[in-house]
Amino acid sequence: MWSELLKLFVSFGRATMLGYGGGPSIIPLYENEVVSRMKWMTTEDFGHALAFGNSLPGPIATKLAAYIGFKVAGWPGATIALAAVVLPTALLMILLVGLMSKLQNNTIIKGMIRGIQPVIFVMMAMLAYDFAKFALKTSPGVINFIPFLLAAGYFILVNYLNVNAVYGIVGSLVIGALFLRG
Repeated sequence: MWSELLKLFVSFGRATMLGYGGGPSIIPLYENEVVSRMKWMTTEDFGHALAFGNSLPGPIATKLAAYIGFKVAGWPGATIALAAVVLPTALLMILLVGLMSKLQNNTIIKGMIRGIQPVIFVMMAMLAYDFAKFALKTSPGVINFIPFLLAAGYFILVNYLNVNAVYGIVGSLVIGALFLRG
């Protein structure tokens, strides 16, 4: 058990410390650790966890860590994985907040931030592409256009019609329960 807890801490700590740009951009790193490296889940299981986690409020990184940690080692695993996500970055933020406030107008720092933004965009695009393959895949016998219509409808409602995202999430859960069983 102690070995699994250590692996959880190292895996989520490493992915968190290498991630840049917040929860959504860190998901491919978590997937690599959980699916490819440690083999705690399949890609499909990770996709299910990601979809379920995104339907709940709060940061996705902490929800995924707690869920996966729980699947691997119960409550101690959830606690350790969550600590690996939160503690290192919280401590670094506390240590670096003073330094960054002094350097916020530094042209080198501004250039570094501008330089990393395209990389974060690509990481999020890769995540969207990988997840789209999973999200738009349907079970045999299910009408194939429903997941696509859900995605397109949600995008239009939230981006162009300014409908609160929560209504789209609740609506998609209802539509999924009615038409995407299996």
